[in-house]
Amino acid sequence: MHSFAAPAQALVDTMRAAAAADPARAIAFGGAPGSNSHAAAMQFAPDALPLPCFSFDDALDAVKNGRAAQAMIPIENSQHGRVADIHFLLPESGLFIVAEHFMPITHALMATGPGPFEAAYSHPQALGQSRRFLKSRGIVGLSHADTAGAAAHVAEIADPAIAALAPPLAARLYGLTIVEEAVEDAHDNTTRFVVLARAPLDPAELGGAQAMTTFVFEVRNVPAALYKALGCFATNAVNMTKLESYQQGASFAATQFYADIEGTPGQRNVDTALEELAFQTNSVRLLGSYPQARRRG
Repeated sequence: MHSFAAPAQALVDTMRAAAAADPARAIAFGGAPGSNSHAAAMQFAPDALPLPCFSFDDALDAVKNGRAAQAMIPIENSQHGRVADIHFLLPESGLFIVAEHFMPITHALMATGPGPFEAAYSHPQALGQSRRFLKSRGIVGLSHADTAGAAAHVAEIADPAIAALAPPLAARLYGLTIVEEAVEDAHDNTTRFVVLARAPLDPAELGGAQAMTTFVFEVRNVPAALYKALGCFATNAVNMTKLESYQQGASFAATQFYADIEGTPGQRNVDTALEELAFQTNSVRLLGSYPQARRRG
């Protein structure tokens, strides 16, 4: 099913109509109104028009098609790691990262009644972030496309034995009762979001601010390929803050890597490191340079 539950649809239609009237102010996000991505978008750009999309892929398409100027996409969580499929979606989208945003994440157990509960719907990330809580109460986690969408679904089916894990805002939007608050296993739970647009920022216009650059590269299928690639940054004193591998296609012959570094093209050491990386690898593709929202280290 690729549609919102009925309790969410009216809100979705209203928000989409407003965004369609002024797409330059619209910021797309994956999920129903009340999701963490919705909250992050409003924190980042309070005057923007939120554009709910059923999936992250749909949110990226909204920017590509001109229905929104930007998209707010979660990329990694401090407790549960990277968000599934994002490392494939971002390079394939043709969009560029222009900002990052960090947001503390809290979830509540909500339902149409007080329980007990047999199961709880939520996004796989939220289920993973509350794994110990669910296990301790004997509640089975059921996957849903997003957290707020799970809340809308629970409101729609009105099964007293079924709950949702979602942000507290979702309970207010969909008329659910919050049974327990702050059910995430770690209370410093934080998600990093990235903001994407059709055009990249010019690194020269970042004004000397602390900045990040994100890129993907594919190593050659030779001994010490990754060692040689990473040496490009070590020898040029460029700090790499993130490196994750993933396979593209079924050959398993060469590995793709997604990386963040401190600094931007235009800085001599960064330029030299990227030039050396291009020599050592099959391909390098920059996904954007943008100001740091939080200092690393």
